Amino acid sequence: MRGDTLIVFARAPRLGTVKRRLAAGIGDMAALRFYKGQLRRMMREVGRDRRWRTVLAVTPDRPRWPTGLAAVGQGRGDLGQRMGRALARHRRAVLVGCDIPGLKRADVAAAFRALGRAQAVFGPAEDGGYWLVGFGPRRPPAPFARVRWSTEHALADTLANCRGHRIALLRRLRDVDTAADLRALGPPREGG
Repeated sequence: MRGDTLIVFARAPRLGTVKRRLAAGIGDMAALRFYKGQLRRMMREVGRDRRWRTVLAVTPDRPRWPTGLAAVGQGRGDLGQRMGRALARHRRAVLVGCDIPGLKRADVAAAFRALGRAQAVFGPAEDGGYWLVGFGPRRPPAPFARVRWSTEHALADTLANCRGHRIALLRRLRDVDTAADLRALGPPREGG
């Protein structure tokens, strides 16, 4: 898998700016604590695996981030424009957000394996979106055009943009966007 890149999309951990839909149900401080804990957990789980290079794609473009990790700005535009730009910088890359408590190293490895036979890979989310997207060198030309972000149509819209390309789907996971998503995960686990 040498040469593969994992891109972690992250927002600077500032009170009132992260996980706003979650904060509406649990408060700004609790949402910030969840976000920081998830980002730390994710970077421990997948961020330092030697099978791939990990890059933080951050917004705003110049916040302070942990040392030892490559960080690039996401730049301007909607979510699709920012993801498209981040993925286009790499021959084979997968991109994840930092709000997927169930994400494991094995999921990232499975995504890169899938790109050996498919041109695009997705990790479907419980809410109709996706927790992972990845492309190989022969990627769809406009995978994020006209996607209805933050709706139950996000995955279906993106898959429609990928017609004619071999697609692989990974296991379904829950990302945490709202208080209901957080409750659905059950009680907090030690170390998470």
